[in-house]
Amino acid sequence: MTLDTWLLFCSASLLVILIPGPLSLLMVANSLNHGLLRSTPAFIGGVSASLILLIASASGLGALLLASEDLFSFIRYAGAAYLIYLGFMTWKDARQAAKPQQDTSVPSVSFAPMFLRAFTLGISNPKDILFFVAFLPQFINPETALGTQLLVMTASWCVLDLCCKLAYGTSARLLAPVLRKGRHMQTFNRFSAGLFVSAGTAVILK
Repeated sequence: MTLDTWLLFCSASLLVILIPGPLSLLMVANSLNHGLLRSTPAFIGGVSASLILLIASASGLGALLLASEDLFSFIRYAGAAYLIYLGFMTWKDARQAAKPQQDTSVPSVSFAPMFLRAFTLGISNPKDILFFVAFLPQFINPETALGTQLLVMTASWCVLDLCCKLAYGTSARLLAPVLRKGRHMQTFNRFSAGLFVSAGTAVILK
């Protein structure tokens, strides 16, 4: 892979990653509710999901999903159900935020639940695999070793993905003092819950 091709790949990847989606929204909500540092498991979970989807695409799972409509539909509906579940959990967070609290410190969150929530959301969209199947070949040179090119693109995507998620989280933390005034945090959580449920319902009804 030449430097020009790599820079083009990184630029195109960055534009795709920056498009807000359910996982970006989850990163913002985690950063607001738990703090940037304590949201690290979610960042790791989201990037891990992207890594597995990239590997699955490169290994031919994308072709399997294209060939099996039933498998594609099952994963798609499972992902939609999980989005609705996340909406329910976020609504619960909004109700907790509405209760008066004596202790204003950031609540402790264990690694596994936060990691799994982000990982499951990231891994449950089969369209990502199909996107990678269509996206990656645009930057592959058939006259160069395929494995090396895929390794470079996978590593580059994961680094850019992590940087973008951290950027969303950092932006959320900068806005946290404003959102925490009055009932802004509760309103944001309820808005997030509505977006999760709407996205899941739209997938089911599509």
